[in-house]
Amino acid sequence: MAFGIGRRKFITALGGVAVALPLAARAQQAKVPRLGFLGPASPTGFQVEALRAGLLDFGYVEGRNLAIEYRFANGQYDQLPALANELVRLNVDVIVTHSTPGTQAAKAATSTIPIVMAVAGDATALGLVSNLARPGGNVTGSTFFNPELMAKRLELLKELPTPMFQIAVLSNTDNPVNEAIFPVMEETAKPLSMKLTKFYVRGPSEFETAFADMANRKLDAVVIVDDPILIVNAKALALQAISRRIPSISHPEFGTAGGLMAYGVNLYDLFRRSGYFVDRILKGTSPGDLPVEQPTKFELVINLTTAKSLGINIPPTLLARADRVIE
Repeated sequence: MAFGIGRRKFITALGGVAVALPLAARAQQAKVPRLGFLGPASPTGFQVEALRAGLLDFGYVEGRNLAIEYRFANGQYDQLPALANELVRLNVDVIVTHSTPGTQAAKAATSTIPIVMAVAGDATALGLVSNLARPGGNVTGSTFFNPELMAKRLELLKELPTPMFQIAVLSNTDNPVNEAIFPVMEETAKPLSMKLTKFYVRGPSEFETAFADMANRKLDAVVIVDDPILIVNAKALALQAISRRIPSISHPEFGTAGGLMAYGVNLYDLFRRSGYFVDRILKGTSPGDLPVEQPTKFELVINLTTAKSLGINIPPTLLARADRVIE
């Protein structure tokens, strides 16, 4: 009898193992990956929407088969390192970053968790990756050469039928990308007989003062640098420029928001493209083996409504080159 009880217990134990293993396997298969998103600005922009759209392209739905931990610095760039460390402590599977400061903070926080740059400045020049084709390390994603875009914006301003000699350059003093931008812009400005004046802001509370100063100096136009805080507040900047009657140019979304002109990469598309990198990494590809991509499409946007309000007649040759004309 004792043998029978022992045998039954042994069979029961085996049965428990037989049941437990499939359950454990199913639990492992059902594990939901966690993504970290590190944003220097606020959640009010298009970035989160574009990221979700890009993830959906590969079958990931937040709250169903993917979790996302969001951390936003709300313009306080000095908070980025602490926010990046929070995501590392949460042991997320991948960190998606916005901008150079966000990527730098994430890279300093971890050398093991994969990092996807939704968009960043010149990744090699800034030391974010060693090589675009074979980045190595734990960082990959999308990058573009901001200085060349800024220089092109100067050339576009020069095509307007109005004096373009004294040009303001508005940027965020906390963004290290500026160091590489100004020398290239100044080289472009000289043969165009342009003199550049730098203006720095950290957030919306400083916009009015900066534009009032531009107007008092009677500057001919303003070029706005691509920075997370300035991008998120495109409409407020466009309104400031219009109210001070200052022609303006910045990134494509700025033209839609009311800026006179815009030239640059489609930032929504870059954020959406980050879904591709996340998918490859979650499926086992090392970020160091995923080539860093550079955008090949650049948009020229002209806002005719703003042009009319400023009394500027856009040359037909410039209008013909525009990818979008807002009327």
